[in-house]
Amino acid sequence: MSGWTAKRFWQDVTVREEDEGFSLLLDSRPVKTPAKAHLIVPARDMADRIAEEWRAVDKVIDPAVMPWTRSANSALDKVGPQRADVIAHLSGYAATDLLFYRADGPAELIARQAEAWDPLLDWAAAAFGVSFNVTQGVMPVDQPDASLDRLTREMARLSDFELTGFHDLVTLSGSYVIGVAALHDRDSLGSLWASSIVDETFQTEQWGEDEEAAERATLRKAAFNHAGAFLNSAKKLGVINGLRR
Repeated sequence: MSGWTAKRFWQDVTVREEDEGFSLLLDSRPVKTPAKAHLIVPARDMADRIAEEWRAVDKVIDPAVMPWTRSANSALDKVGPQRADVIAHLSGYAATDLLFYRADGPAELIARQAEAWDPLLDWAAAAFGVSFNVTQGVMPVDQPDASLDRLTREMARLSDFELTGFHDLVTLSGSYVIGVAALHDRDSLGSLWASSIVDETFQTEQWGEDEEAAERATLRKAAFNHAGAFLNSAKKLGVINGLRR
């Protein structure tokens, strides 16, 4: 059966431990992904979160309000089968990171960017033995190949489930460095999200808040926080002194 049948048909939702991880049962039937893979996740707390979403279904399944299920489906149906493509895509963010491109004015925005972004770049440089080229404006600036290779190796060690959360952190923030900082708990998710929207926050203060833009920002922030929680749930025992070896 498919776990994405339109209407609720089950009474009970349970979590079952498997050799590969934890699966979800609707009554006695296992949940499957849209691509018909058996929905098995690596962590009990992740399985419990997914189970809560299925228990909360009233009459009709709405994937829009089931982020844990969606992320698990993505890990199994998309990230795993297309892992090399996902890594290549995210490597592009490492080369064109938001934090590398600074405003050339006004002075207050320049100062805010430096205050929020310089500590993150300094941390990454020290933690991974890399260097970055920072520029003003939007003209492309090349990054050292050795630095990009080192950061990509950090990502390539992630499991499919970890990579799913990491992907969303990077794409939502526009910053590979922010994604790595979240991976290693460099700052809270709230602080990292605030760093990713320094420009937007400044513009809102200058020109006022647009209702539709504010609604989109709220949704993006919620998605970023979920991605961080999903990544933390997926983490395996492999972090030594905050750095993967």
